[in-house]
Amino acid sequence: MAQKQSATHPAPDTTRRSERSRRAIYDAALALVAEVGYPKTTIEGIASRAGVGKQTIYRWWSSKADVLLEAFLDLGNQAAEAAGQAPYAIPDTGDLAADLKNVLRATVDELRDPAFEAPSRALAAEGVVSEDLGRRFVAKLLEPQLQLYVDRLRAAQDAGDVRPDVDPRIALELFVSPLAQRWLQYTGPITYEYTDTLVDYALHGLAPR
Repeated sequence: MAQKQSATHPAPDTTRRSERSRRAIYDAALALVAEVGYPKTTIEGIASRAGVGKQTIYRWWSSKADVLLEAFLDLGNQAAEAAGQAPYAIPDTGDLAADLKNVLRATVDELRDPAFEAPSRALAAEGVVSEDLGRRFVAKLLEPQLQLYVDRLRAAQDAGDVRPDVDPRIALELFVSPLAQRWLQYTGPITYEYTDTLVDYALHGLAPR
């Protein structure tokens, strides 16, 4: 009789349920930090909004920072998968300028996307005043993205398109850092034209050609 009941009512798929809960927690964390800021975002608030118990969150993460950082990583992975570019790497078409301009244009789209912009600003602002969060934000989110530029610039060096003595990690800051500053401090519009110009200036310099 027990076997018949089991066949009629199969055991719930705990893996699928866990994935639904995890996704709900990601969404709740990103929405809350955008609405109330990082300091006022709490594990309790995330749990309530996600419709789960707070112990469910503590079973997977030790702090709200861990939840938010993982939620951001997931957001980026989803975007890459949707674009058919997971795992993501900066394309190498043989035209360094075009490749950099294309990836920076995609970054502009991301920076102007409300789903990304609001929580990202909240975390970036908190990272300025909280050294621990700032370091974790850089290590988990920023550095992996910067490494993609390093890889593309090294490939350009191998192809003879960039001087061999150039440090790629410093060179990428010529176009990445100005964009980040303009976005964070609202010093000017974030446009394709702007990032295209950054690439031109970085690759060709300011002196007459």
